[in-house]
Amino acid sequence: MDTILRGLDYAMISSLLSEEEILIQHTARDFVEAEVLPVITQHHRDETFPEELVPRLGAMGYLGSVYPEEYGGAGLGAVAYGLLNQELERGDSALRSFVSVQTSLVMYPIWAFGSDEQKRRWLPALASGKAIGCFGLTEPDAGSDPGAMRTRASRTADGWVLSGAKMWITNGTIADLAIVWARDDQGEVQGFIVERGFQGFSAPKMVGKLSLRASITSELLLDEVPVPEANRLPGAHGLAAPLKCLTQARYSVAWGVIGAAMACYETALRYTGERIQFGKPIAAFQLSQQKLVWMVTEITKAQLLAVQLGRLKEQNRLRYQLVALAKRNNVWMARECARLARELLGANGIIDEYPVMRHLMNLESVYTYEGTHEMHTLIVGEDLTGLSAFN
Repeated sequence: MDTILRGLDYAMISSLLSEEEILIQHTARDFVEAEVLPVITQHHRDETFPEELVPRLGAMGYLGSVYPEEYGGAGLGAVAYGLLNQELERGDSALRSFVSVQTSLVMYPIWAFGSDEQKRRWLPALASGKAIGCFGLTEPDAGSDPGAMRTRASRTADGWVLSGAKMWITNGTIADLAIVWARDDQGEVQGFIVERGFQGFSAPKMVGKLSLRASITSELLLDEVPVPEANRLPGAHGLAAPLKCLTQARYSVAWGVIGAAMACYETALRYTGERIQFGKPIAAFQLSQQKLVWMVTEITKAQLLAVQLGRLKEQNRLRYQLVALAKRNNVWMARECARLARELLGANGIIDEYPVMRHLMNLESVYTYEGTHEMHTLIVGEDLTGLSAFN
């Protein structure tokens, strides 16, 4: 088989990967080329998510791919999963976000904190795409400070009643279940599986976004929603539980944005090689080459960081501070690559015949979601100095 990564592999990252990992990257790249790129521009224009791809994502094993086969997963290692996210985001952040939320923010809390019955009921359905999930942590007044959440879970004779609101929820409107985090009567954060159709629960779609337009973003409204005790995640106690979920998702983000950066670079390289000005391709000009070299350098560094994180994760040695470092660096890198690519394409950079502006708009959101750039700076800063700057 071809043992070279497809796409940008300037420093021969392939030599650090197994044949299986490279095969997964090739397969995902082919999937994106054949089934995502032909439709994603129209979905971006229409502000719709390509729901028709969900069964294909399930059939390809891309949902919950890191979990055991007994629960519908593929048992992939962390690096293979990272490469998968890279290729999905090369198509669009919306697609990677869908897979990341399903895998890291919905399946992970059920896997890590759920009962055996919850795992048997939900994990195979989520892995196949027959069920779609969302993750309800962020609130209108509690974004970077989840400890300030106002959603409440009050104990009843046979379960709980949830009241509150969540904001900026990926997949919410199309989800069959929501992992909702709320404070109980003693102030402890608890996790609940809130199902579509529960009385008092609704998920209106947020519209008018200029970023992540092909992703469904919603509010979650909980108006005294009765939730049975069987739907509480028994192993989730305290704010540490949802934060562990976020670490899983941030790992996939750190990989995914490399794909967006690669798409922008590859577009810019082709364009500058074909665009003739002053009698020669603009790729022949020094300033164009400087931008292209910067992009390749930063993408390569991000690739090496991501592979190392994946190996540490596979060895159960990955600390959340390193994930924060990678999310912070790689998203910044990808946003800068998109900006440089837009400059290299000139006026053509703003039309959706090319993917650059779509990626740039998406990355403006990715830069702040799953923890803002500034919050990740403070996470790493505290790790380095031993001093917290959060309060």
